[in-house]
Amino acid sequence: MATAGGTAGPGGSRDERERRIEAAVQALAEGGGIAEAEATIAVAAPGLQRILAHALSDGGWFGEPHDDAVRKVAAIDDEAERATAIATLLAEETRLGMMVGAAVGFALARELETGEDPPTGPERRPEG
Repeated sequence: MATAGGTAGPGGSRDERERRIEAAVQALAEGGGIAEAEATIAVAAPGLQRILAHALSDGGWFGEPHDDAVRKVAAIDDEAERATAIATLLAEETRLGMMVGAAVGFALARELETGEDPPTGPERRPEG
């Protein structure tokens, strides 16, 4: 059912969810919640790094397209233009890593909310 504030769904309207996310981000920024989150993530870092690398690879960012982009930037003759292109490439990689990392974080939070060990293998999604 749609509302004036957006489409309703789990967690309320889109506007309500956006306000809750903004408030949570602000609380983390002001309340030192980042240090606690960093400590929590440090425990899971090796597994999360594998997931992030896999997601970036599946998205086509690593491998040949990435190597081509690096070669193209490295071949720029003008030093100032090359520096700008390198900075842009790094910023794009950082943004992409953050977005994929945030998506993985949300998925991990959902898994942890269930309080159950996530199933593995072909039995992960029961038929029915």
